[in-house]
Amino acid sequence: MGSANKSSTDRRARIEEMRRAEQARERRNRVLVIGASVVAVAGLVAGGVVLVRSQGDKGGDVATSDSSGKGRFVTGKDGVRTWEGKLSRNHVTKAVKYASEPPVGGDHNPVWMNCNGDVYTEPLKNTNAVHSLEHGAVWVTYNADAGKADVDALAAKVKKTPYTLMSPVDDQKDPIMLSAWGHQRTVTGAKDPNVDAFFEKFVQGAQTPEPGAACTNGLSK
Repeated sequence: MGSANKSSTDRRARIEEMRRAEQARERRNRVLVIGASVVAVAGLVAGGVVLVRSQGDKGGDVATSDSSGKGRFVTGKDGVRTWEGKLSRNHVTKAVKYASEPPVGGDHNPVWMNCNGDVYTEPLKNTNAVHSLEHGAVWVTYNADAGKADVDALAAKVKKTPYTLMSPVDDQKDPIMLSAWGHQRTVTGAKDPNVDAFFEKFVQGAQTPEPGAACTNGLSK
C-alpha cells in the first residue's frame, strides 16, 4: 500500500514538474513572440519613416539636374533649331532645370498637360508640358511682348488643331515661339507662314517619341 502511495506521489510530482516545465516554455515563447513583434514593429516604423522621407524627397521643390544639358541647338536653313544631344525621358516628380525656355524635351512629370487644342492663359509647369511634347504635341508660347491680335489668332488656330497647346512663358527670349520634342523656332506673328510649316511637320511628326499617345485625360490646369 505504501509502495502504491509512493508511486502515486512520484507520478504527481513528475506531472507537476512537467507542468512547470511546460509553463516555463510557454513564458519563454511569449517573450520571444513579444520580442519579435517589437522588432517587426520597429522595422515597419523605420521603414515607414524612410519611405515617407523618400517620397518627400521625390516630391520636393529642389530641382533635378539639367536633363538636357549635354547638347546644343543647331539652326537649320528653315530656321528651325534642332537639339543635338540626348533628351532623357524619365518620369520625375521634382522640378527640372531645362537647357532652354521653353524646353523641348528631357525628364518630365508622369502626367501630361491636355494638348487637344488646349489654350491656357496662365503659365504651365514645364515638366507637364514636356510630357505633352513627348506625345507629339506642338507647344505655342508667347511673352508680354507678343501682340494681342497675334495671340488671339494663334489661340484660334490651336483650338482647331489636335495635339497642340498654347500658354504664356514669361521668360522666353522671343515674343512668339513654337516647340516640339527636340525642335523649336521663333515666328514673327500669327500670319508668319512658318507657323503652318511647323505645325505640318511636327504635330505628331517623325520626332514624336510616343506617337499616338493621348493628349486628353491629363492635366487641364
